[in-house]
Amino acid sequence: MPLPDWARAHGEPLFAAAIRTHPEDFVVHEVLGFDFSGDGEHDYLWIEKTGANTEWVARQLARHAQVPARDVGYAGLKDRHAVTRQWFSVPRWNAPDWEQLEAEGVTVLGQQRHSRKLRRGAHRQNRFQIVLRGEISAAVGIEERLRQIAAAGVPNYFGEQRFGRGGANIELADAWASGKRLPRHKRSLAISTARSFLFNQQLDVRVRERTWNQVLPGDTVNLDGTGSVFEVSEVDDEIRRRCAEHDLHPAGELWGEGAAAVVSGYEHWTGALRDARVKMAHRSLRLRVIDLEWSLRGNALELGFALGRGAYATSVLHEIADARDDMRQM
Repeated sequence: MPLPDWARAHGEPLFAAAIRTHPEDFVVHEVLGFDFSGDGEHDYLWIEKTGANTEWVARQLARHAQVPARDVGYAGLKDRHAVTRQWFSVPRWNAPDWEQLEAEGVTVLGQQRHSRKLRRGAHRQNRFQIVLRGEISAAVGIEERLRQIAAAGVPNYFGEQRFGRGGANIELADAWASGKRLPRHKRSLAISTARSFLFNQQLDVRVRERTWNQVLPGDTVNLDGTGSVFEVSEVDDEIRRRCAEHDLHPAGELWGEGAAAVVSGYEHWTGALRDARVKMAHRSLRLRVIDLEWSLRGNALELGFALGRGAYATSVLHEIADARDDMRQM
């Protein structure tokens, strides 16, 4: 199922490009949100992986350490089709020798000790180094577009990878919402996909109305870099100032019990989420692009930037180019 062409905030794509022509064209570097204790029963491993997904790496670490896979921790899932560096925690119960680890595409770059298992969402941000390749030298307005993105941010869409190859996860969500019984892990994926898609539909409306980066009366707002939200009944100068400075962002609903957003054409999805007693949550409509840098080298545009957890680099690329993901076409 093809995905909708969700609205762009900064104009039409400036050029057609390929991403991930080589794994080295898409580099992700995880930044944790805490310091290590220096002792404790967990080894924290700083791992570089290429051509491997996070869950597979976790299983290889568990096998080597002779511990259950559920006891291996990581902060977030990182893409298989990239060069990624992230932390894993593994119990030291059997004193594993990490220099002897054998796992294809996996290198242990460093090791620390800590008192607690690494939990999902414990990282502060991800840093990206991305190369876009295409007829870039003939495009106009690239640097102006990048300056706009650096100053204003981009709509905080869920990336296309959330919806599976060819939109397969959307078909799964539709089957679940239509009453099909699914195994627990597929049911969880269907619910996550449905909520992500419905959020993107809400955000698309705000982008088309040019209010994705403005706080409106009655909006819920998100405190930048946190999960903290609160409702704004009236918008005063202080709220406008904080929004303009990216301290606050308008937030949309991740659909569940208590949600008020109406998403036309998907009432059977929202009804199924309500019947499943899924709790409503919120997500910022605006994504702050941190420390955006760029350089043009012929037909390659090299980008460097950081994003908070839960954000998608492809949402940034969506505002620059019509980007074809070479690895995902395979």
